[in-house]
Amino acid sequence: MDISLPERSAAIRRQAARLCRALGWAPLHEVTLPNGRRADILALRRDGDFACIEVKSGAVDFLADSKWPEYRDFSDALYFAVDADFPQALLPPDVGLIVTAAQEAIVLREAPLHRMAGARRRALMHRFATLAACRLENMVDPVDRFALSCE
Repeated sequence: MDISLPERSAAIRRQAARLCRALGWAPLHEVTLPNGRRADILALRRDGDFACIEVKSGAVDFLADSKWPEYRDFSDALYFAVDADFPQALLPPDVGLIVTAAQEAIVLREAPLHRMAGARRRALMHRFATLAACRLENMVDPVDRFALSCE
């Protein structure tokens, strides 16, 4: 049975986030970056670095996306997360690679580090913490008329 592209993307995202947690990283989904781009997953790693994980559901999804290099400015390491059927030869070699299959995911290639400047890291850390806290609070009290906007 074939699954739709949105279902495939959701499965890849879910497995990549589980891998993040297994690695001790704190994943946050759908994070709008200061440049207006939306990271599929922005993960805070144990060492305080940020990993941006761009989920690709297939070759067409990757080939239609020319904006992924803009994520580098707001992460210390950039990864693509794909499923086992993805044609990996399409992906650039200077980006990390996470491959998912069934209920598992592995880092097939580590992303090279390209550290952010301190001021940018502090601003992104503030954005990350505020967004995570806001989402958690909105889960605890979803009908609060004073609820904060999460973006």
